[in-house]
Amino acid sequence: MYNYKIIGQSELSVWRKKITLQGKQVCATNGCFDLLHAGHIKYLYESSKYGDVLIVGCNGDESVRSLKGKKRPIQKEKDRAIILSALECVDFVSIFEETAATNFLKAVKPDFYIKGGDYSLDSIDKDEKEAITKNGGAIIFAPMSKGKSSSSIISKINNV
Repeated sequence: MYNYKIIGQSELSVWRKKITLQGKQVCATNGCFDLLHAGHIKYLYESSKYGDVLIVGCNGDESVRSLKGKKRPIQKEKDRAIILSALECVDFVSIFEETAATNFLKAVKPDFYIKGGDYSLDSIDKDEKEAITKNGGAIIFAPMSKGKSSSSIISKINNV
């Protein structure tokens, strides 16, 4: 069952200690993942290659609304977490409420933080960057699938 893969924010520090004791390297990424599509799948699969364990931070509903607009998300946070946790390449999922993933990253302390190729060191949230570098982690930019976005899918559906 997928439930063991979904970790509450309050459990992340204990989870990280267990993973450290197992000698595993953690890679982390995050996003809204509202209407999962092929671009997400490719990105998550690529992200999973950088460490032993991939944990995905999933923006909560209020966070998505703040980032994407009042009509979003299309799918509730718990549903998005369940869908993400069903993917073979995703080891764990945690929902976070803030628009930036800073607190998620501080708790997870990833060895590798993977961002999409549409980001650069200059465009990453400075607090997120500090949360990674302070713990000795590396930031990696994974390639993105051009022309793939939840927003474009939603727009297409609205025009049917």
